[in-house]
Amino acid sequence: MSSLWRTLKVSVEELRLDTTLKCVATDIDYRTHFASNVSSSQINHELDKLHEFLIDYFQLNTVNLGECYTKWSKADKHFAKIALKFKGIRILRQDPIENLFCFICSTNNNINRISQMVEKLCRQYGEKICTLNGEDYFDFPTLEKLTSPNVVDELKKLGFGYRAKYIAQTAKYMCDNFSDGEVWLRSLRNLSYKEAHGALLKLSGVGPKVADCVCLMSLDKHNAIPVDTHVWQIAQKQYGFNVKMRGASNSLTTRNYAAVGDHLREIFGEYSGWAHSVLFTSDLRPFEDRSTPARELNSTSSITTKITGKRQIKISQEINSNIVREKRKKSQ
Repeated sequence: MSSLWRTLKVSVEELRLDTTLKCVATDIDYRTHFASNVSSSQINHELDKLHEFLIDYFQLNTVNLGECYTKWSKADKHFAKIALKFKGIRILRQDPIENLFCFICSTNNNINRISQMVEKLCRQYGEKICTLNGEDYFDFPTLEKLTSPNVVDELKKLGFGYRAKYIAQTAKYMCDNFSDGEVWLRSLRNLSYKEAHGALLKLSGVGPKVADCVCLMSLDKHNAIPVDTHVWQIAQKQYGFNVKMRGASNSLTTRNYAAVGDHLREIFGEYSGWAHSVLFTSDLRPFEDRSTPARELNSTSSITTKITGKRQIKISQEINSNIVREKRKKSQ
């Protein structure tokens, strides 16, 4: 049984989906699929919860992006040059557990292979949620599943390489040291950026960059700035780090990593991690020739959800015939 479609309208200044989710869309249409016949009141209730989830997921009630862009453009001439072509780039508020293990998989990896690894994790260890339009959907595995016997050998057979050990060790550490590892990880949202970052560095396979990614995209640390070699090149090209670091190493050392983050935080302030993501996106090869103003985009993405069990809401985003999946715990 399916509900009627609803639409979440957001201006391109606040959310540009073709960049944030790599799709051609401006509005979000969504509906819910139920496992069995339910009352209209329950349908409306679930749709209201889904609406609240989308608002939270895109952080639409947290960050006024238009105001931020204005502030950042005044603070930085380079940002002002790229702002018009790269409006509406938002940081998604992702599930901490899923995001942590996804970034552990990201070490020395590319996006396509990371996506394949996450899919394998879900199919191998996650609970099946439903079959929709002939496709099976699986939840992200629990920590307990990732500590099961032979998980390292199984993941290596699936192509995870040395990351298999990191996944198993991190899951075991969280299970052994906390009564509820998921609750502990989510509780880092209540700590300062430095405290949360330091706690993450204790986990296997988590270095400064992965810790910053999790802080920024899951733990509400809006001033966390992940610095990879690409961001280091931006810092050298646009912010004079090839001059500032004269006499020091010209590679991305621990010292230089910290210096780039501190410099961007000084320029962009409280939401410097968001500004950094705009700078990063603008310098990516797929967007080198971007010339389409945001206002010209007028297509729609469709989101359908399947409600089953007590724990999960599963979202499938059908965009340009590609299905992008995200999940949200109903208990959140």
